[in-house]
Amino acid sequence: MDDRATRPFHIAFGTTDYGLRAWVTGTNGTLETTLAYWRAIAEEVRRLSPSGLLVVDDMDGLPPPPEQLLQFVQAMRGQGMEAVRIAYVEKHAEQIPDVEFAGLLANENGFDARVFPDEDAAVRWLRYGER
Repeated sequence: MDDRATRPFHIAFGTTDYGLRAWVTGTNGTLETTLAYWRAIAEEVRRLSPSGLLVVDDMDGLPPPPEQLLQFVQAMRGQGMEAVRIAYVEKHAEQIPDVEFAGLLANENGFDARVFPDEDAAVRWLRYGER
C-alpha cells in the first residue's frame, strides 16, 4: 500500500539546469517526518543522479530538536546524498539557526550541504559556488 496519501508532507520535484529542485510542504516536527521526506528526496536523487540539489523547506512546524540532528544526519549516510551538492532553503527565518546546525553536522559527516535564507542565493551557489 502506498503511504503518500497519509504522510504529513508533500514533495514537488522539478529538474533544472543546476540539478534537482524539491519543494517540501506539509507539517514537520518529528525526526520520523524529517527522515521520511529526506529519504524520499534521496530516492529521487538516486534515480536522476543530479549534480546539485535544491531543497526548499516550506513546511509548518519545527525541525527535529538539536539533540536528534546528529541521528538524522547519520541515518542519511549511504542514501546516495554524499555525491550531490545540497542547497537547503529554510522559509522560516527563526528556524535557520537549528537548520544551520544540521548543515554543519552534515558537512562533518561527508555531505556537501549549505543552508540559505532565500532561493536565489541557493541557486547561485549551486550554479557558481566554490566546489
